[in-house]
Amino acid sequence: MRIAVVNCNTTESMTETAAARARLAVGPDTTVVAITPSWGVESAEGWYDSFISAAAVLHTLESLPADIDGVVMAGFGEHGREGARELLDIPVVDITEASAHLAMLLGRRYGVVTTVRRAVGQIEDSLTTAGLLGHCVAVEDTGLGVLEIDADPIATADAFVAAGEHAIARGAEVICLGCAGMAGLEEHVRDRLPVPVIDGVATAAALVEALIRQRLTTSKLDSYARPLPKSRRWPGADDRALTTERVR
Repeated sequence: MRIAVVNCNTTESMTETAAARARLAVGPDTTVVAITPSWGVESAEGWYDSFISAAAVLHTLESLPADIDGVVMAGFGEHGREGARELLDIPVVDITEASAHLAMLLGRRYGVVTTVRRAVGQIEDSLTTAGLLGHCVAVEDTGLGVLEIDADPIATADAFVAAGEHAIARGAEVICLGCAGMAGLEEHVRDRLPVPVIDGVATAAALVEALIRQRLTTSKLDSYARPLPKSRRWPGADDRALTTERVR
């Protein structure tokens, strides 16, 4: 079994962080393939970045290796999830909804701790689209930019704990890591917070693996039907035309 972990940005170190966490969450017979878009944004922080990121990720998924059995979309609150499910016939799990689904199995109300304040609206909208916002009582930011997360692990953990305490004060019974770059941070903060802390990358990888083992994939009736046949064109040096003939 081969699962692709697709980063939402072009920062290779973040791709490897997410892929490493995913590998710990799956069985020994499952291979995790780390994929970084060849173009896009170095970090996705805000609506503008997110839409560029979504286009880059969907472009990347157009040429997904044929031996990939499922996809983890490693961008918290980023766009492109629904488009990827139209595009592919294999399971696609986004870390945003994966962490929220798991949180709701562990408590009635959950919170998200993310990076910068401007990401809050995107996360709320992503959870709304997935039908999961109703049990989210807080989306708290740490004030850290995506690329700052690895700069000072101690400061990152302290900022996460402080934001997590705010979410708990607002009624959160479970906390979700609100950025793929935070993957693995739960190991350093779970003893400092009185509630479960969930990493969406690990959760999404485990869910994709379970779907593959049960031979389940995205329904192609109505909502996630294949894209309509037409000429589509991505920007690039060769300006190659895209058609749905190339879609898996």
